Amino acid sequence: MAAAVLPDVRIPRPEGSRGDAIDPDGWGHRQRLVLVVDDSRAQRRVLAASLARWGYRVIEAASGESALRICAEQPVEIVLSDWMMPGMDGLELCRRFRAMAREGYGYFVLLTSRKSTDEIAEGFAVGADDFLGKPVNLNELRARLRAGERILRMEEELQARNQALRAALSRVQAMNAVLERDLGEARALQQALVRDRSLEFGAFEVNLLLQPSGYVGGDMVGVIDPGGDSVGVYAVDVSGHGIASALMTARLVSYLSGEIPGHNIALAGRRGGALRLRPPEEVAGALNTILIEETASDHYCTLLFATLHVPSGHMRLVQAGHPHPMLMRAGGEVVPLGEGGLPLGLFAEVCHEAVELSLGPGDRLLICSDGITECGDASGALLGEEGLATMMQAQRHLHGARFLEALLWQLELKAGRNEFDDDVSAVLVERPIPA
Repeated sequence: MAAAVLPDVRIPRPEGSRGDAIDPDGWGHRQRLVLVVDDSRAQRRVLAASLARWGYRVIEAASGESALRICAEQPVEIVLSDWMMPGMDGLELCRRFRAMAREGYGYFVLLTSRKSTDEIAEGFAVGADDFLGKPVNLNELRARLRAGERILRMEEELQARNQALRAALSRVQAMNAVLERDLGEARALQQALVRDRSLEFGAFEVNLLLQPSGYVGGDMVGVIDPGGDSVGVYAVDVSGHGIASALMTARLVSYLSGEIPGHNIALAGRRGGALRLRPPEEVAGALNTILIEETASDHYCTLLFATLHVPSGHMRLVQAGHPHPMLMRAGGEVVPLGEGGLPLGLFAEVCHEAVELSLGPGDRLLICSDGITECGDASGALLGEEGLATMMQAQRHLHGARFLEALLWQLELKAGRNEFDDDVSAVLVERPIPA
């Protein structure tokens, strides 16, 4: 049946109406499209005329089948349908109306003389929103439509908010994509600071491990080779996590990079034509001064800096708040070294005492961050120095990078995951037994 949009038809006003005002309640609602479905043309005309007078746009349908066709073509917002009709009744129409793909919600009112609770329950079950008894009381109809419009407005507001949320989410996702890309590049740059992770110096091997807990972290390890008979190794751990810590770490490590004394604070001038390393306690003091005087930051850091005299195997190290380095002798005994010391960047006048040792054939020294010693299991129990010593002894048959990889694997088993709450870093200095 062709849709018919009716003009304003003057009929006796229902009780309580306010003249010819289209919006008597002052809601300012737009003209909603109402579909009136009834096999009685007279009933449709009465309802349609009243609806038009109240400011609605009205379409009529004489059957459920034609009503479905109209709903597929027109953005019907409210349906007033008779329950009892030849062919498709109002109940089936409601069921199919609810099954249609629609942009917004449609308010469905069944017009019926039925009053049994079972029949009303059946109507609600197929998706009816309300019921109106026949013959239709226009005052009651108007009140039901107002209630329906409140629901439609709430649904429209919800849709608008959802659309705004989706748009905001889309913007956030785009920003996150850019941020993840930038953080991925930052991670690659930070990892590139540790270019060579396996190095050989005479009879010694030095291997490095660096695994941030996020994209970037506050840990850094490295080797300083001035080209003489001594090399330096260091491990830095800046307080906190993430980008701020990583930036501070990069700044501190810049003072331990390069081959120019003054720029690299670990280097002292040339002796006999070769650069030489400053004593570890002087390096720690210089870094502490930089943190106190030149960085406007609340960050502090722990440091372990050591020098290795390659021909003799003699080492000298300073521990500034960093976990105790673990010395494993050739026979398997593991001994923690150092006195702890204060972190850098807390106090201006700090004295760090050096510790000396010698590495013989088969000995190794593990310098690690607290991301290893404070790695916890599911119950919260931390690994600690004893647990680390046990891990080292269990992997004593491995050397170099394989030894560090095995330690990392054991840490993952303890934590129950392959991601850690803190950055994990280590320096392994060992003197293999000659073949």
